[in-house]
Amino acid sequence: MKNKNIVIALLMFSSLMACTPKETHNIVKETHVNAYQQPYSGKRVDVIIGSFENNSDYMRGLFTAGSDKLGNQANTILKTHLQQSNRFNVMDRQNMKSNMQEAKFMGAKQNIKGAHYVVTGSVTEFGRKVTGSRMLGGILGSSKQQTAYSKVSLNIVDVLTSQVVYSVQGAGEYTLSHEELLGFGGSSGYDATLNGKVLNLSIMEAINNMTRDMQNNVWKIEK
Repeated sequence: MKNKNIVIALLMFSSLMACTPKETHNIVKETHVNAYQQPYSGKRVDVIIGSFENNSDYMRGLFTAGSDKLGNQANTILKTHLQQSNRFNVMDRQNMKSNMQEAKFMGAKQNIKGAHYVVTGSVTEFGRKVTGSRMLGGILGSSKQQTAYSKVSLNIVDVLTSQVVYSVQGAGEYTLSHEELLGFGGSSGYDATLNGKVLNLSIMEAINNMTRDMQNNVWKIEK
């Protein structure tokens, strides 16, 4: 009887522990282009972000939504990394109406600065795949990998001549994997965040190539 009571008490304790909510917090380290916070004494280029479209086959099927989610996501990532590269003055043209309204509230006149160049881009390649293996038909264990790949192209266009004065590409691959052995290990479902992570990698690579070419005078800023 005593042993039975001990077992019941342990089961009740285990049940309470299982129902206790657990919270975890973790700060994810940001990723930056190579030129981030590096000393730079040259001239910063005044640019605006033009169109950035998803021209890959991904998310462009018959049953996808009308908005270009991948292109919009890439646009936002590009704007951030261009500004953080310390080589560009990025002009915001997406919030012109709200900026104008705030200037009116302040009783001030806007002094909008023009940009000599437009940065346009496109996602030229994008894909995802899932690979894995099973040991003894899954009895001993299994492994699974989710891989996302993207390639982007960027063009620098002179607003006065409409000439493409510089072009660059960047590509990236991001893999999430897990293993399970004899019932131990993790499992994972579809991870949608891989799309943003791999876009971030490919755009960072393109901007790293761009700033390197600026440093080496492969393309020069119009004075």
